[in-house]
Amino acid sequence: MDKSKSSRASSATCAEYSANAFSAVSKQATTRATGATSTEAFQPRPRRMVQNFLLVWLDVNIDERKVDYQKLLTKLRNIAVTVEPFTDVDQCVDYLTNIDDQKIYLITTASTGQTIVPLIHDIAQLDKIFAFCSNTDSHKAWVKEWSKVRDIYDSIQSICTQLTKVTKSCDHDAIPMSFIPKREISEAVSNRQNLDQLPPSYMYSIIFKDIILEIDHDDKKSMNTLVNFCRQQNIPEIQINQLQCTYHQQSPVWWYTKPMFLYSMLNRALRMLDMEVMIKLGFFIRSLHLQLKQLHQEQSANFQQAFTVYRGQELSQQDFQNLCDSKGGLLSFNNFLSTSKEKEVAMHFVQDSSYQSTDNISVIFIMTINPSKISTSSTPFAMIDEYTAIKGEKEILFTMHSFSCG
Repeated sequence: MDKSKSSRASSATCAEYSANAFSAVSKQATTRATGATSTEAFQPRPRRMVQNFLLVWLDVNIDERKVDYQKLLTKLRNIAVTVEPFTDVDQCVDYLTNIDDQKIYLITTASTGQTIVPLIHDIAQLDKIFAFCSNTDSHKAWVKEWSKVRDIYDSIQSICTQLTKVTKSCDHDAIPMSFIPKREISEAVSNRQNLDQLPPSYMYSIIFKDIILEIDHDDKKSMNTLVNFCRQQNIPEIQINQLQCTYHQQSPVWWYTKPMFLYSMLNRALRMLDMEVMIKLGFFIRSLHLQLKQLHQEQSANFQQAFTVYRGQELSQQDFQNLCDSKGGLLSFNNFLSTSKEKEVAMHFVQDSSYQSTDNISVIFIMTINPSKISTSSTPFAMIDEYTAIKGEKEILFTMHSFSCG
């Protein structure tokens, strides 16, 4: 396709998004829902995971031909890109038991939940269960027996409200980190041959950052590549079109903080060292880094003295133990790091237990930043309140690997 045709195609896509975004969502949901006519249609198809979580919907009364089902599926997929519907209990249990390294949220009817929860409650990857029934009071008793069952809701719509908050918390807590004990650092310093024994997530993400910041990306070409990839992953069309058509109308910081698939995709790619996705997002990583660098230069008068920032989040029991074991060593955040100058903001992320994983541990990181000891050309940070999509958090955003703390 020549450039003029490509330009016309892109313009047409953006025009369609602006004029008829809702139709795009409805068409996609209808295609997915009506393309199958049997229970086999609900068997999950292999697909690359682009978020830190997936959603399983078990309901023996699902009818993909109904408009109500299509609307509910659309709502759910605007929260979780991967939604796997099931009408067969046995198939659902098999699916849940075969998932590795992926946080799962389950939606089911209360009557089905009462039967299936004892069978699946101890599955490590299953994080939360949301049950719904029009008569919520009749199920209150058994729900209290199972810690992963959050509550009984009167509709899936009310569950969607909770899921939005839960998935936001999940993304916030899933930031990739490396824990390096003091012993390993000492050995690496004394013997360079031991550098390859440091955590791969730490070494590879540093190398990746150094490389990606040196590449002069063609944003238009890179965006088209990312958009094509997103469509292959079944990301909702309305979100893809919004990103493609309005990307330059907002800043990289705004897109990073906007509740949509982009933040979650970047977070997971860096955590899993998914190089294909990391490269596809390379142009965005570089743009975000450069904006922080520019903002830091503009705000330099505000960073003359040492100051303290806070970050509240959950850690798995294993990560918490790794944190304790690395005392005197290094803790590295292998992603852009959101912090706040207000301790109360950090506390907000750990105080509401209704969104927390049952086995996780809440922590508050208190970090003292000494600007005179930071190379702001390679590790910039900035106050982003005026540029973020979420206001009121007095947020300071650090670029990847801005600092390691011991």
